Amino acid sequence: MQTIEEYLLLFSFYAVLGWLCESLKSFLHTKKFINRGFFIGPYCPIYGFGALIITIFFKNSQNVFLTFWGSLVLCGLIEYFTSFIMEKMFKTRWWDYHYKKFNINGRICLEYLIYFGLAGLLIINVINPFIFNYLNLISAFWLHIISVLLIINYLIDCKWSYEIALHLKKIQKKPQDITEIDADLKRLILKKAKIHKRVLNAFPLIKEQMGEEISEYLEKGETEEYE
Repeated sequence: MQTIEEYLLLFSFYAVLGWLCESLKSFLHTKKFINRGFFIGPYCPIYGFGALIITIFFKNSQNVFLTFWGSLVLCGLIEYFTSFIMEKMFKTRWWDYHYKKFNINGRICLEYLIYFGLAGLLIINVINPFIFNYLNLISAFWLHIISVLLIINYLIDCKWSYEIALHLKKIQKKPQDITEIDADLKRLILKKAKIHKRVLNAFPLIKEQMGEEISEYLEKGETEEYE
């Protein structure tokens, strides 16, 4: 049980670290802060899962090439199938690497796969030993408390984020002309305007698929009431 809880904290650490890296990359590109990721909280679980899988498979590996190529392949598979599943669930593409060289269906590309491989080496040889030294200092009692709080937080965030994605899916099914959208859906858009805007900023590709007029309407968050 303690090992599972330690892995949960490890997952959380890398999920937050991944979010920080994504947000920093966006900031350097756009010169403004963007809350990246599917979830509301400051974490990107796909990075947490990737780091956790690398840790489980290669924690005792002394082979640099095995760690690099294994991390590359495993993280590539996670990203590919995450993209595939999310597209099937919500009927939209959340990211697309078709503009990158050596991509597979726009879901993964060689450039980021190499980054995954290098990250695997860093995780196994540098970051994990440092983290586990500190995890060993946490008592079993506090490890239980922190784990329970993290699980509750993730469950709540998962529920809210899933509902938001369903709202966006519902909006995308409607005509691209805002005047053709019914009043009930307009109220839904207005009620969730702020959180919708966060998702659209985090995933610009969704904004493109919605059409310019509806995207602008979502971003403005109009306050007008509809009968």
